[in-house]
This record gives sequence, C-alpha cells and structure tokens, in this order.
Amino acid sequence: MNNYNNKKLTANSQKLRKNMTKEERHLWYDFLKEIPVTFHRQKVIGNYIVDFYCASAKMIIELDGSQHYYDEGKQKDEKRDKYLSSLGLTVLRYSNDDVNNSFESVCQDIFNNLISRGAISPPSP
Repeated sequence: MNNYNNKKLTANSQKLRKNMTKEERHLWYDFLKEIPVTFHRQKVIGNYIVDFYCASAKMIIELDGSQHYYDEGKQKDEKRDKYLSSLGLTVLRYSNDDVNNSFESVCQDIFNNLISRGAISPPSP
C-alpha cells in the first residue's frame, strides 16, 4: 500500500498507538480486536496516518474529534479522503460523540461494512 517508508510518520504513528484517545481505545479493545478480521492501528498510508485500517476490506475507520468540524479540518479531511479513495479505500468516519453515546450502532455499522466488502461472513440465522 505504501510506496515509500516515511520514517517521520512511522515514528509518529508509533507514538499515536501508545497514546490512543479514549474513544480509540474503546473501539479497539471493546470491538475491533474481537472480530475475525485484522485491523491495524495508526497505519501510515502515503502521507497520512489513519486511525484504523483493514486491508482485507480496503477500509479505513477514522474517529473525529471536534477539530474535524471546523472549516480547516473539513477541508483537510476532504483532501485526505479523496487521496485514500483514489487508492481504492473506503473511509468510514465516526465522531467521538458517536463512539461515546452510540457505541453499538457504530460497531454494527462497521460490521455491516465488513460483510458488504466480503471481509467477513454474515452471521448464520
């Protein structure tokens, strides 16, 4: 996925993995680690570090804090999402508020996206 090794971003991604936000920890430890597909935390892709990346689904999960809802943050996210989409990746965005107040809905949406992308099988009836 990466055409080069960006040592500056790699070092930063390692720091981010060690210092996850409360919402990132919640999603990681209470859902993503438990499902039968591999996710990577704070993955370097090109010139970006994404919160969670699933190669088998070509899917990225981003958890957005308040800075993402101001004009500058929105513009940066649009540019980033356009680049990631050009690589054939799908970006799912959830607010920190979603994770804190609608955790089950967030998890169900992620699970449904994994099924639709063929990364996991739907549960048997």
